[in-house]
Amino acid sequence: MTDFHKTRARFCIPDGVIYLDGNSLGPLPAAAERRVAHTLTEEWGRQLIRGWNTAGWMVQPRAVGDRIARLLGAPAGSVVVGDTLSIKVYQALAAALALNPGRRVILSDSGNFPTDLYMAEGLIETLGQGHVLKVVEPDAIDAAIGDDVAVLMLTEVDYRTGRLHDMAALTAKAHAAGALTVWDLAHSAGALPVDLAGAAADFAVGCTYKYLNGGPGAPAFIYVAPGHAETARPALSGWMGHAAPFAFDRAYRPGAGVERMRVGTPPVIALAALDAALDVWDGVDMADVRRTSIALCDLFIKLVEAQCPELELASPRDGSRRGSQVSFHHPQGYAIMQALIDRGVIGDFRAPDVLRFGVTPLYIGVDEVRRAVAVLKRVMDGRLWDRPEYHKKAMVT
Repeated sequence: MTDFHKTRARFCIPDGVIYLDGNSLGPLPAAAERRVAHTLTEEWGRQLIRGWNTAGWMVQPRAVGDRIARLLGAPAGSVVVGDTLSIKVYQALAAALALNPGRRVILSDSGNFPTDLYMAEGLIETLGQGHVLKVVEPDAIDAAIGDDVAVLMLTEVDYRTGRLHDMAALTAKAHAAGALTVWDLAHSAGALPVDLAGAAADFAVGCTYKYLNGGPGAPAFIYVAPGHAETARPALSGWMGHAAPFAFDRAYRPGAGVERMRVGTPPVIALAALDAALDVWDGVDMADVRRTSIALCDLFIKLVEAQCPELELASPRDGSRRGSQVSFHHPQGYAIMQALIDRGVIGDFRAPDVLRFGVTPLYIGVDEVRRAVAVLKRVMDGRLWDRPEYHKKAMVT
Protein backbone atom coordinates (compact mmCIF):
# COMPACT_ATOMS: atom_id res chain seq x y z
CA MET A 1 0.00 0.00 0.00
CA THR A 2 1.40 3.39 -1.00
CA ASP A 3 2.08 5.78 1.87
CA PHE A 4 0.76 9.10 0.56
CA HIS A 5 1.70 10.92 3.77
CA LYS A 6 5.28 10.01 2.95
CA THR A 7 5.06 11.16 -0.65
CA ARG A 8 3.47 14.46 0.44
CA ALA A 9 6.54 15.21 2.54
CA ARG A 10 8.74 14.94 -0.55
CA PHE A 11 7.27 18.07 -2.19
CA CYS A 12 7.93 21.74 -1.53
CA ILE A 13 4.44 23.25 -1.39
CA PRO A 14 4.14 26.70 0.22
CA ASP A 15 2.34 26.90 3.55
CA GLY A 16 -1.31 27.80 3.20
CA VAL A 17 -1.53 26.64 -0.42
CA ILE A 18 -3.81 23.88 -1.69
CA TYR A 19 -2.26 22.94 -5.01
CA LEU A 20 -4.79 21.61 -7.51
CA ASP A 21 -2.82 22.39 -10.66
CA GLY A 22 -0.43 19.45 -10.93
CA ASN A 23 -2.20 18.61 -14.18
CA SER A 24 -0.58 21.75 -15.59
CA LEU A 25 2.69 22.03 -13.65
CA GLY A 26 3.71 19.68 -10.87
CA PRO A 27 5.16 21.16 -7.68
CA LEU A 28 8.85 21.09 -6.84
CA PRO A 29 10.15 17.81 -5.40
CA ALA A 30 12.71 18.54 -2.70
CA ALA A 31 15.10 16.02 -4.26
CA ALA A 32 15.11 17.95 -7.54
CA GLU A 33 16.36 21.08 -5.83
CA ARG A 34 19.29 19.15 -4.36
CA ARG A 35 20.03 17.27 -7.58
CA VAL A 36 20.12 20.40 -9.72
CA ALA A 37 22.46 22.07 -7.25
CA HIS A 38 24.75 19.03 -7.43
CA THR A 39 24.64 19.03 -11.24
CA LEU A 40 25.55 22.70 -11.36
CA THR A 41 28.36 22.72 -8.82
CA GLU A 42 29.83 19.21 -8.73
CA GLU A 43 29.28 18.15 -12.33
CA TRP A 44 29.26 21.21 -14.59
CA GLY A 45 31.28 23.30 -12.13
CA ARG A 46 34.07 20.78 -11.43
CA GLN A 47 34.00 18.36 -14.34
CA LEU A 48 33.27 20.89 -17.07
CA ILE A 49 32.99 19.25 -20.49
CA ARG A 50 34.24 15.97 -19.07
CA GLY A 51 30.79 15.60 -17.53
CA TRP A 52 29.44 14.23 -20.80
CA ASN A 53 31.42 11.09 -20.04
CA THR A 54 32.19 11.14 -16.33
CA ALA A 55 28.75 12.31 -15.11
CA GLY A 56 26.76 10.27 -17.62
CA TRP A 57 25.14 13.23 -19.36
CA MET A 58 25.20 11.55 -22.77
CA VAL A 59 23.12 8.56 -21.67
CA GLN A 60 20.58 10.56 -19.63
CA PRO A 61 17.84 10.48 -22.31
CA ARG A 62 17.70 6.67 -22.33
CA ALA A 63 18.32 6.21 -18.60
CA VAL A 64 15.53 8.60 -17.66
CA GLY A 65 13.39 7.14 -20.43
CA ASP A 66 13.65 3.70 -18.86
CA ARG A 67 12.42 5.10 -15.54
CA ILE A 68 9.40 6.64 -17.26
CA ALA A 69 8.79 3.44 -19.24
CA ARG A 70 8.06 1.63 -15.99
CA LEU A 71 5.12 3.99 -15.39
CA LEU A 72 3.82 3.47 -18.93
CA GLY A 73 3.78 -0.31 -19.12
CA ALA A 74 6.56 -0.12 -21.68
CA PRO A 75 9.69 -2.29 -21.91
CA ALA A 76 13.15 -0.93 -21.17
CA GLY A 77 14.78 0.60 -24.21
CA SER A 78 11.52 1.80 -25.79
CA VAL A 79 11.33 5.33 -24.37
CA VAL A 80 13.72 8.24 -24.86
CA VAL A 81 13.54 11.74 -23.35
CA GLY A 82 14.47 15.10 -24.85
CA ASP A 83 13.20 18.10 -26.81
CA THR A 84 9.58 19.26 -26.40
CA LEU A 85 6.24 17.53 -26.67
CA SER A 86 5.42 19.32 -29.93
CA ILE A 87 8.61 17.93 -31.49
CA LYS A 88 7.85 14.44 -30.23
CA VAL A 89 4.32 14.61 -31.66
CA TYR A 90 5.78 15.60 -35.02
CA GLN A 91 8.30 12.74 -34.92
CA ALA A 92 5.76 10.10 -33.91
CA LEU A 93 3.15 11.19 -36.44
CA ALA A 94 5.67 11.45 -39.28
CA ALA A 95 7.06 8.00 -38.49
CA ALA A 96 3.57 6.48 -38.30
CA LEU A 97 2.56 7.98 -41.65
CA ALA A 98 5.75 6.69 -43.27
CA LEU A 99 4.94 3.19 -42.01
CA ASN A 100 1.46 3.37 -43.60
CA PRO A 101 2.18 5.00 -46.99
CA GLY A 102 -0.94 3.86 -48.80
CA ARG A 103 -3.34 5.97 -46.71
CA ARG A 104 -3.85 9.69 -46.26
CA VAL A 105 -6.20 10.31 -43.31
CA ILE A 106 -5.03 11.34 -39.84
CA LEU A 107 -7.97 10.86 -37.47
CA SER A 108 -8.21 12.83 -34.24
CA ASP A 109 -10.85 14.38 -32.02
CA SER A 110 -11.87 17.82 -30.83
CA GLY A 111 -10.63 16.99 -27.34
CA ASN A 112 -7.06 16.59 -28.54
CA PHE A 113 -4.61 19.18 -27.31
CA PRO A 114 -4.31 21.97 -29.90
CA THR A 115 -0.54 21.62 -30.38
CA ASP A 116 -1.04 18.03 -31.59
CA LEU A 117 -3.46 19.26 -34.23
CA TYR A 118 -1.19 22.17 -35.15
CA MET A 119 1.75 19.82 -35.65
CA ALA A 120 -0.40 17.55 -37.80
CA GLU A 121 -1.45 20.49 -39.96
CA GLY A 122 2.15 21.61 -40.37
CA LEU A 123 3.37 18.12 -41.21
CA ILE A 124 0.63 17.69 -43.81
CA GLU A 125 1.65 20.93 -45.49
CA THR A 126 5.34 19.98 -45.40
CA LEU A 127 4.77 16.51 -46.85
CA GLY A 128 2.54 17.81 -49.64
CA GLN A 129 1.24 14.30 -50.34
CA GLY A 130 -2.47 14.90 -49.96
CA HIS A 131 -2.86 13.90 -46.33
CA VAL A 132 -5.87 15.26 -44.50
CA LEU A 133 -6.60 15.81 -40.81
CA LYS A 134 -10.07 14.59 -39.86
CA VAL A 135 -11.30 15.85 -36.48
CA VAL A 136 -14.51 14.48 -34.96
CA GLU A 137 -16.17 14.69 -31.57
CA PRO A 138 -14.69 12.31 -28.97
CA ASP A 139 -17.76 10.10 -28.93
CA ALA A 140 -17.57 9.72 -32.71
CA ILE A 141 -14.01 8.37 -32.86
CA ASP A 142 -14.96 4.70 -32.76
CA ALA A 143 -17.34 5.02 -35.71
CA ALA A 144 -14.87 7.15 -37.70
CA ILE A 145 -12.11 4.52 -37.76
CA GLY A 146 -12.31 3.26 -41.32
CA ASP A 147 -10.11 1.73 -44.00
CA ASP A 148 -8.97 5.18 -45.15
CA VAL A 149 -7.32 6.05 -41.82
CA ALA A 150 -3.53 5.96 -41.76
CA VAL A 151 -3.03 7.09 -38.16
CA LEU A 152 -5.30 7.49 -35.17
CA MET A 153 -3.81 10.32 -33.10
CA LEU A 154 -5.44 10.97 -29.73
CA THR A 155 -4.74 12.44 -26.33
CA GLU A 156 -5.79 9.73 -23.89
CA VAL A 157 -7.14 12.21 -21.30
CA ASP A 158 -8.92 15.33 -22.57
CA TYR A 159 -7.03 18.33 -21.23
CA ARG A 160 -10.22 20.32 -20.61
CA THR A 161 -12.69 17.84 -19.16
CA GLY A 162 -10.55 14.89 -18.11
CA ARG A 163 -12.54 12.54 -20.37
CA LEU A 164 -10.63 9.25 -20.73
CA HIS A 165 -10.37 7.30 -23.97
CA ASP A 166 -10.17 3.48 -23.92
CA MET A 167 -6.66 3.08 -25.33
CA ALA A 168 -6.75 -0.68 -25.67
CA ALA A 169 -10.13 -0.82 -27.40
CA LEU A 170 -9.45 2.03 -29.82
CA THR A 171 -5.96 0.75 -30.65
CA ALA A 172 -7.40 -2.69 -31.38
CA LYS A 173 -10.05 -1.19 -33.65
CA ALA A 174 -7.45 0.97 -35.43
CA HIS A 175 -5.23 -2.04 -36.04
CA ALA A 176 -8.15 -4.09 -37.32
CA ALA A 177 -8.82 -1.30 -39.82
CA GLY A 178 -5.15 -1.18 -40.87
CA ALA A 179 -4.28 2.06 -39.05
CA LEU A 180 -1.46 2.87 -36.63
CA THR A 181 -1.83 4.78 -33.37
CA VAL A 182 -0.13 7.76 -31.74
CA TRP A 183 -1.18 8.39 -28.13
CA ASP A 184 -0.48 11.63 -26.27
CA LEU A 185 -0.04 10.79 -22.58
CA ALA A 186 0.49 14.33 -21.28
CA HIS A 187 -2.41 13.96 -18.82
CA SER A 188 -1.95 10.22 -18.26
CA ALA A 189 1.68 9.62 -17.28
CA GLY A 190 1.84 9.68 -13.50
CA ALA A 191 -1.92 10.19 -13.23
CA LEU A 192 -3.26 6.72 -13.96
CA PRO A 193 -2.00 3.25 -14.91
CA VAL A 194 -0.88 3.06 -18.54
CA ASP A 195 -0.14 -0.18 -20.38
CA LEU A 196 1.37 0.66 -23.75
CA ALA A 197 2.63 -2.85 -24.37
CA GLY A 198 -0.63 -4.45 -23.30
CA ALA A 199 -2.63 -2.10 -25.52
CA ALA A 200 -0.22 -2.71 -28.43
CA ALA A 201 0.14 1.04 -28.99
CA ASP A 202 2.46 1.94 -31.86
CA PHE A 203 3.74 5.30 -30.68
CA ALA A 204 3.21 7.44 -27.59
CA VAL A 205 4.44 10.84 -26.47
CA GLY A 206 4.06 12.97 -23.39
CA CYS A 207 5.41 15.81 -21.32
CA THR A 208 7.04 15.42 -17.92
CA TYR A 209 6.22 18.70 -16.18
CA LYS A 210 2.67 17.77 -15.15
CA TYR A 211 2.07 14.66 -13.03
CA LEU A 212 5.74 13.61 -13.30
CA ASN A 213 6.82 16.91 -11.66
CA GLY A 214 9.88 17.48 -13.83
CA GLY A 215 9.69 21.29 -13.66
CA PRO A 216 8.65 24.07 -16.07
CA GLY A 217 9.75 23.24 -19.59
CA ALA A 218 10.93 19.75 -18.60
CA PRO A 219 11.78 17.58 -21.63
CA ALA A 220 9.21 15.35 -23.31
CA PHE A 221 9.33 11.62 -24.00
CA ILE A 222 8.57 9.42 -26.97
CA TYR A 223 7.74 5.72 -27.04
CA VAL A 224 8.23 3.52 -30.09
CA ALA A 225 6.83 -0.01 -29.97
CA PRO A 226 9.69 -2.52 -30.24
CA GLY A 227 8.20 -3.89 -33.45
CA HIS A 228 8.68 -0.50 -35.13
CA ALA A 229 11.94 0.48 -33.46
CA GLU A 230 14.29 -0.48 -36.29
CA THR A 231 12.06 0.69 -39.13
CA ALA A 232 10.56 3.93 -37.80
CA ARG A 233 11.86 6.83 -39.87
CA PRO A 234 12.94 9.85 -37.80
CA ALA A 235 11.61 12.87 -39.66
CA LEU A 236 13.92 15.11 -37.61
CA SER A 237 17.26 13.47 -38.28
CA GLY A 238 19.27 15.27 -35.63
CA TRP A 239 22.88 14.74 -34.64
CA MET A 240 21.98 12.96 -31.44
CA GLY A 241 19.81 10.47 -33.33
CA HIS A 242 22.72 9.44 -35.54
CA ALA A 243 24.13 5.93 -35.15
CA ALA A 244 27.55 7.40 -34.30
CA PRO A 245 27.34 11.12 -33.52
CA PHE A 246 31.04 11.54 -32.93
CA ALA A 247 32.03 9.83 -36.17
CA PHE A 248 30.91 13.11 -37.77
CA ASP A 249 29.70 11.35 -40.92
CA ARG A 250 28.44 13.61 -43.66
CA ALA A 251 25.37 11.42 -44.24
CA TYR A 252 22.75 10.50 -41.66
CA ARG A 253 22.50 6.94 -40.35
CA PRO A 254 19.68 6.35 -37.85
CA GLY A 255 20.62 5.14 -34.40
CA ALA A 256 19.55 1.79 -33.07
CA GLY A 257 15.93 1.52 -31.94
CA VAL A 258 14.41 4.42 -30.09
CA GLU A 259 17.80 6.19 -30.01
CA ARG A 260 17.03 7.44 -33.52
CA MET A 261 14.28 9.59 -32.00
CA ARG A 262 16.83 11.74 -30.21
CA VAL A 263 17.23 15.10 -31.92
CA GLY A 264 19.09 17.83 -30.06
CA THR A 265 21.69 17.97 -27.32
CA PRO A 266 20.29 16.61 -24.04
CA PRO A 267 19.11 19.36 -21.64
CA VAL A 268 21.35 18.13 -18.83
CA ILE A 269 20.13 20.33 -16.00
CA ALA A 270 16.47 19.74 -16.84
CA LEU A 271 17.06 15.99 -17.09
CA ALA A 272 18.75 16.02 -13.69
CA ALA A 273 15.68 17.68 -12.17
CA LEU A 274 13.38 15.18 -13.88
CA ASP A 275 15.48 12.20 -12.81
CA ALA A 276 15.30 13.35 -9.19
CA ALA A 277 11.55 13.97 -9.50
CA LEU A 278 11.09 10.37 -10.61
CA ASP A 279 12.55 9.21 -7.29
CA VAL A 280 9.14 10.05 -5.79
CA TRP A 281 7.65 7.13 -7.74
CA ASP A 282 9.91 4.55 -6.14
CA GLY A 283 7.58 2.50 -3.97
CA VAL A 284 4.42 4.06 -5.42
CA ASP A 285 1.80 1.65 -6.77
CA MET A 286 -0.12 3.16 -9.70
CA ALA A 287 -3.19 1.12 -8.75
CA ASP A 288 -3.18 2.90 -5.39
CA VAL A 289 -2.79 6.25 -7.15
CA ARG A 290 -5.72 5.52 -9.44
CA ARG A 291 -8.05 4.25 -6.71
CA THR A 292 -7.30 7.21 -4.45
CA SER A 293 -7.55 9.71 -7.29
CA ILE A 294 -11.03 8.49 -8.24
CA ALA A 295 -12.20 8.64 -4.62
CA LEU A 296 -10.84 12.18 -4.14
CA CYS A 297 -12.33 13.41 -7.42
CA ASP A 298 -15.69 11.85 -6.54
CA LEU A 299 -15.61 13.63 -3.19
CA PHE A 300 -14.69 16.92 -4.86
CA ILE A 301 -17.61 16.62 -7.29
CA LYS A 302 -20.05 15.72 -4.51
CA LEU A 303 -19.03 18.67 -2.33
CA VAL A 304 -18.95 21.22 -5.16
CA GLU A 305 -22.37 20.23 -6.46
CA ALA A 306 -23.83 20.39 -2.96
CA GLN A 307 -22.26 23.71 -1.98
CA CYS A 308 -21.71 25.54 -5.29
CA PRO A 309 -24.72 24.72 -7.49
CA GLU A 310 -23.87 27.49 -9.96
CA LEU A 311 -21.00 25.38 -11.26
CA GLU A 312 -21.82 22.77 -13.91
CA LEU A 313 -19.81 19.56 -14.03
CA ALA A 314 -17.78 19.29 -17.25
CA SER A 315 -16.00 16.03 -16.43
CA PRO A 316 -17.44 12.52 -16.71
CA ARG A 317 -19.24 11.60 -13.51
CA ASP A 318 -18.06 8.01 -13.76
CA GLY A 319 -14.54 7.92 -12.31
CA SER A 320 -13.47 5.07 -14.59
CA ARG A 321 -14.03 7.37 -17.59
CA ARG A 322 -12.06 10.27 -16.13
CA GLY A 323 -8.40 11.12 -15.67
CA SER A 324 -7.07 12.66 -12.46
CA GLN A 325 -8.83 16.01 -12.76
CA VAL A 326 -12.25 17.55 -12.31
CA SER A 327 -13.56 20.42 -14.42
CA PHE A 328 -16.59 22.68 -14.11
CA HIS A 329 -18.26 25.17 -16.44
CA HIS A 330 -19.14 28.71 -15.40
CA PRO A 331 -19.45 31.87 -17.55
CA GLN A 332 -17.16 33.68 -15.09
CA GLY A 333 -14.74 30.78 -14.79
CA TYR A 334 -11.62 32.87 -15.26
CA ALA A 335 -12.49 35.42 -12.58
CA ILE A 336 -13.59 32.69 -10.16
CA MET A 337 -10.26 30.92 -10.58
CA GLN A 338 -8.33 34.14 -9.96
CA ALA A 339 -10.27 34.69 -6.75
CA LEU A 340 -9.48 31.13 -5.66
CA ILE A 341 -5.80 31.51 -6.44
CA ASP A 342 -5.74 34.74 -4.47
CA ARG A 343 -7.01 32.73 -1.49
CA GLY A 344 -4.47 29.94 -1.75
CA VAL A 345 -6.42 27.39 -3.81
CA ILE A 346 -4.53 27.01 -7.07
CA GLY A 347 -6.21 25.49 -10.11
CA ASP A 348 -6.40 26.89 -13.62
CA PHE A 349 -8.75 27.98 -16.39
CA ARG A 350 -9.26 26.83 -19.96
CA ALA A 351 -11.27 28.83 -22.49
CA PRO A 352 -14.05 29.41 -22.93
CA ASP A 353 -15.46 28.69 -19.46
CA VAL A 354 -13.71 25.75 -17.77
CA LEU A 355 -12.29 25.72 -14.24
CA ARG A 356 -9.82 22.82 -13.94
CA PHE A 357 -8.73 21.13 -10.73
CA GLY A 358 -5.99 18.51 -10.78
CA VAL A 359 -6.28 15.99 -7.95
CA THR A 360 -2.96 14.27 -7.29
CA PRO A 361 -2.85 11.77 -4.39
CA LEU A 362 0.92 12.18 -4.03
CA TYR A 363 0.27 15.47 -2.24
CA ILE A 364 -3.52 15.97 -2.11
CA GLY A 365 -5.79 14.25 0.40
CA VAL A 366 -9.31 14.46 1.79
CA ASP A 367 -8.49 17.44 4.01
CA GLU A 368 -7.19 19.50 1.08
CA VAL A 369 -10.28 18.65 -0.98
CA ARG A 370 -12.66 19.72 1.78
CA ARG A 371 -10.79 22.95 2.47
CA ALA A 372 -10.59 23.81 -1.23
CA VAL A 373 -14.34 23.44 -1.65
CA ALA A 374 -14.96 25.55 1.46
CA VAL A 375 -12.94 28.37 -0.12
CA LEU A 376 -14.76 27.92 -3.42
CA LYS A 377 -18.09 28.18 -1.59
CA ARG A 378 -17.05 31.47 0.03
CA VAL A 379 -15.98 32.83 -3.35
CA MET A 380 -19.28 31.86 -4.96
CA ASP A 381 -21.61 32.81 -2.11
CA GLY A 382 -20.05 36.25 -1.70
CA ARG A 383 -19.43 36.85 -5.42
CA LEU A 384 -15.85 37.52 -4.39
CA TRP A 385 -14.77 36.90 -7.97
CA ASP A 386 -16.53 40.06 -9.16
CA ARG A 387 -13.60 42.41 -8.70
CA PRO A 388 -11.89 44.21 -11.61
CA GLU A 389 -8.47 42.66 -10.98
CA TYR A 390 -9.89 39.14 -11.29
CA HIS A 391 -11.26 39.84 -14.77
CA LYS A 392 -7.97 41.05 -16.21
CA LYS A 393 -6.57 38.21 -18.33
CA ALA A 394 -2.96 37.23 -17.75
CA MET A 395 -0.76 35.79 -20.49
CA VAL A 396 -0.99 32.29 -18.95
CA THR A 397 -4.41 31.21 -17.71
